[in-house]
Amino acid sequence: MPLKEYRPLTPGRRGMSGADFSNLSDKRPEKRLLEPKHSTGGRNNNGRVTTRFRGGGHKRRLRIVDFRRDKLGVPAQVMALEYDPNRSARLALLRYQDGEKRYILAPMGLEVGHSVIAATSADIRTGNCLPLRAIPAGTVIHNVEHRQGRGAQLARSAGGRAQLMAKEGDWGHVRLPSGEIRMVHLDCRATIGQVGNPDHSHVMLGKAGRKRWLGKMPHNRGVVQNPVDHPMGGGEGRSSGGRHPCSPWGQKSKGLKTRRNKRTTRFIVKHRGEKG
Repeated sequence: MPLKEYRPLTPGRRGMSGADFSNLSDKRPEKRLLEPKHSTGGRNNNGRVTTRFRGGGHKRRLRIVDFRRDKLGVPAQVMALEYDPNRSARLALLRYQDGEKRYILAPMGLEVGHSVIAATSADIRTGNCLPLRAIPAGTVIHNVEHRQGRGAQLARSAGGRAQLMAKEGDWGHVRLPSGEIRMVHLDCRATIGQVGNPDHSHVMLGKAGRKRWLGKMPHNRGVVQNPVDHPMGGGEGRSSGGRHPCSPWGQKSKGLKTRRNKRTTRFIVKHRGEKG
């Protein structure tokens, strides 16, 4: 999807770019597949800020997306391609033969009128959902389940793609977008193809106000704060902090390993960033 650029008539427009929505359907979202979404502003039930730099933003409604694809053996037709304000990917509205409608993530190449199906064995075609056991090695996939029946959790953002590298017994080796290679059970399901809207990462916001529309408040660097507010603050004139970069509470922010889920470490064949 190409990006839309603007004439530099104002400082905010200079360098700004946005997504081109010309390929999306001109229709309102499906009413029965909407839910209200309440903004927390980063605060807990006591009103205290637990996640900094969040607040404001445009009002949104959640789209109920079918990540399980558990309607097996029933063909569906793509009725519309729609925008979702809650994620970077686009949505495809499916209408099954029995009349039910569901949203799925729209992969690249899927168009209105195309037919897709979720089954234990189906054609290796964009938008079809199958178990990894029925997908040939080397196929590009997305919307990958991590645990059988739980629904897709891997490779869901715009332009995201994973690849089934090999199969060994009941396990498949899947290369994730981060470069990590992880073992996933072959009974877990995945969708053929790559998630659409790959140019999302190239969008330039252009002005601070556009960031506020997304519900993100200004992020203050530690070195520009006072010593009472941050360990890296203070100093005469500009300084680089004088110590290892850290959070306001002293936790190192560069190089500190924060992964604590040792239970699933055995499923990682190759860590991200590993050479060889």
